[in-house]
Amino acid sequence: MDMYWTKLMKSVMAKKMRTLGAGAGLVALMGCAATDPVYTQFYQESGAIVDTGTFGNATLNNRLIQTGEKDYTIDLARRFAAEVPSTVTFAFNSAQLDANAQATLRHQADWIRQFPEVRFKVFGHTDKVGSAAYNRRLGKRRANAVVAYLTSLGISRSRLQAVVSFGETQPLILTDNRERRNRRTVTEVSGFVGRNPTVLDGKYAAIVNREYVASATYRTTLSQTELGQATQ
Repeated sequence: MDMYWTKLMKSVMAKKMRTLGAGAGLVALMGCAATDPVYTQFYQESGAIVDTGTFGNATLNNRLIQTGEKDYTIDLARRFAAEVPSTVTFAFNSAQLDANAQATLRHQADWIRQFPEVRFKVFGHTDKVGSAAYNRRLGKRRANAVVAYLTSLGISRSRLQAVVSFGETQPLILTDNRERRNRRTVTEVSGFVGRNPTVLDGKYAAIVNREYVASATYRTTLSQTELGQATQ
């Protein structure tokens, strides 16, 4: 009798194990199918596997430009801030540009030359040491110093404005003490040259193409003498 029940229990357990094994295999198969590109392509709409979510963005961007819905002043301002150090700092009670400031402004000038259609403003700031009236004047002197240096690098003065001094009113670091990070100027995109509300009445592609070609130009590190020898 005991042998009978033992065999019966073994038979029942074996059936359960086979059922669980089949279920696990089915789950695994479904999991593989869900990530298999052929399976997903077959059960989704045509082209779903090709479009990663960016299809049509170029056309949408062109339409926004032509209709003026996209403000390229804001777009270029964000690009400038992301690609170029937009801030230079100053010694206490000074509007003199040190070596670090000049290096930053040379970097700014290189970026500005790529966009002859764009105008820029330079905002002057100070720390909170001194009177508000004096700091407004000091901030303006700092902004004028930056504009003068950019002009010396070949940037047209008509594209540069130093019309705003915030003085001590917009500190980066909240302190009443001396703070170099507050003694700064900030260069920003302010608009486009002339009366164009958008770049060349929508010909933004010309700027993009010019920048693309320039970015592909190889800049050699060889001297003129070495170049002459290489071409002989």
